[in-house]
Amino acid sequence: MTPPYRCALIGFGTIASAVHGILSQEPSGSPDLHWGALVRPSSTRARPPAAITVFDTPEALLAWKPDLVIEAAGQTAVRTLAPAILEAGVNMIITSAGALADPDLYQRLDQAARQGKSRIIIPSGAVGTLDYLNALQGTQNVHVVYESRKPVAAWRQELITLGHDPDALTGPLQLFEGYASEAALRYPQNLNVAATLALAGMGMQATRVRVVADPGLAENQHRIQVNSPIGTLDALFQNTPAANNPKTSAIVAHSVAQAVRRQFSHFTIG
Repeated sequence: MTPPYRCALIGFGTIASAVHGILSQEPSGSPDLHWGALVRPSSTRARPPAAITVFDTPEALLAWKPDLVIEAAGQTAVRTLAPAILEAGVNMIITSAGALADPDLYQRLDQAARQGKSRIIIPSGAVGTLDYLNALQGTQNVHVVYESRKPVAAWRQELITLGHDPDALTGPLQLFEGYASEAALRYPQNLNVAATLALAGMGMQATRVRVVADPGLAENQHRIQVNSPIGTLDALFQNTPAANNPKTSAIVAHSVAQAVRRQFSHFTIG
């Protein structure tokens, strides 16, 4: 690949628009990028700016020959679009990591990437510690617990579905406790972190997850506890929610932007 690189977004919502904004304001010396975006013709979201080439079909996007595709449109987009993109030999950043809690889809994407000699990139997203968990792979007796604790605004619809009045909640309410495999599929818009941690570390069936709606919080809290024969980890991340979507953290777009930089850099750390 030689610059300028072609970088395509799937979706143009909170994360995708923020990633484009971050990288479009980079100083000289940063990746030279030409942007495209695949958006639904019927989408009610704001259309991408004129500087972005807009595609209405995945076939049109692939005909543009992108060097990198960034999925930021949800788990359905991963299921329906990722296999063809990977088979076409295009590296892909997947932000909706929860989709990979489905073992059949995981295998399908792995096979597609092998066939296309492409790569699946899962960004760190809202948390750190992925390198630590990754280093523990192959170690026995590793225990991983992840707690997601977010303000009520992030869980409003889920609380209503469960029969709770979000505005009447006076204290923390645990919504879920179980394994990452179930958590990521049950809450596809809120728990991509659970899947990311499981993929980096011990797997979907060995990563415990707790989900709490807390009316006393203004930030999205992520606590990760790891115990193993070679060490312990207790990390707490307190992230500002994204301005247009309380379910996600503002830091996520910056993490994705950094993943893009790494793809086109000759020098990486971590």
